[in-house]
Amino acid sequence: MTGIDGAKTRAKEGVTAADDELTDISRRIHAKPELAMQEREATALLADRLEAHGFQVERSALGLETAFRASWGEGPVTIAYICEYDALPEIGHACGHNLIATAGLGAAYGLKAALSPDQVRLLVLGTPAEESIGGKIIMLERGAFEGVDVALMAHPSPADLAMPAMYGVEQVEVEYKGQSAHASFAPEMGVNALDGLVLAYQAIAQLRQHIRRDSRIHGIITYGGSAPNVVPDRAAGSFLVRALRPAYLEELKGKVHRCFEAGAASSGATVDIRWGPWAWAPMRNNTALAAAYRANAESLGRTFIDARLDSTGSTDMGNVSQAIPSIHPMFGIGAAAFNHTPAFTGVCATDAAHAAMIQTAQALAMTGVDVALDADLLRQAKEEFASGRGYP
Repeated sequence: MTGIDGAKTRAKEGVTAADDELTDISRRIHAKPELAMQEREATALLADRLEAHGFQVERSALGLETAFRASWGEGPVTIAYICEYDALPEIGHACGHNLIATAGLGAAYGLKAALSPDQVRLLVLGTPAEESIGGKIIMLERGAFEGVDVALMAHPSPADLAMPAMYGVEQVEVEYKGQSAHASFAPEMGVNALDGLVLAYQAIAQLRQHIRRDSRIHGIITYGGSAPNVVPDRAAGSFLVRALRPAYLEELKGKVHRCFEAGAASSGATVDIRWGPWAWAPMRNNTALAAAYRANAESLGRTFIDARLDSTGSTDMGNVSQAIPSIHPMFGIGAAAFNHTPAFTGVCATDAAHAAMIQTAQALAMTGVDVALDADLLRQAKEEFASGRGYP
């Protein structure tokens, strides 16, 4: 194991040498938040730095203007580090994608410093629009992950988690159509589209009492009419259905779909139910890779919590994890606030957050060393993936 230990030391040193550069890049991305599919400055900045560090970079990769694919080495094992960099409307980098981008970038620097080109094929994938349409889903469908053995990334959070539960999610848009009428003078002439949607909404509310704990349904009414004295001839809503396991997500979708149909049947309105266009899969945390990452992070002083979060979000990395062995650990940045809040936005620019990002980049690079040089680990990761295991 001496060779692995020496390579890990070089990986750590490679990240440390780029500390100032990585922190500067993170601060620049944080200061200029760009929404999904508009991340032009962040993409250019990351691609420029990868080229400066000796990577071959394909910009506007796979037909996506703000995606990139960088590569180095021709070894027998292909490791992909994932960068995200889109921001949220109004609250900027409240999910810390500036830190995700630089953790992935730093990990690539570290692994390149640790190994020779004949030991590993290293990819860095710039994936836009995680907060909206899910850029990884599009890139996966277009072949970005073909030939990749493992995919690694990490996400800022209030605490360190090696295997966070990330739900699969599908969005559904519904539109009810009825018949307009004067609500007082001739209500019997109307067919109330809003009634159809409200009945469906209430049916879903009742359904929530009888769903598994590792699932969620939530939604809003986006249009309910124009005036209280007019029977609404149109009503619309937007809903999300989440579950930790793919089979149960499909089952739950069927139940929600029937709630919408029941609203139409009981009100007399018609309903148009539109699922998609993208389905975000649950995250399959590869336990072999997650254990290696945790051991490396703990060797750097990171402290993990073992509790599983009962309520969590979703990520397009879930789709990647259904295709190849993957991890998506969380790293704490000293935040009392939770992701997707203005307070978290502020924390993502602090010195503490950047120190955590550097350690995380080192742990990701060290895990890359393990994958490239420890054949048993790669075999275990692939056997576990083939078995279908990997949910918390």
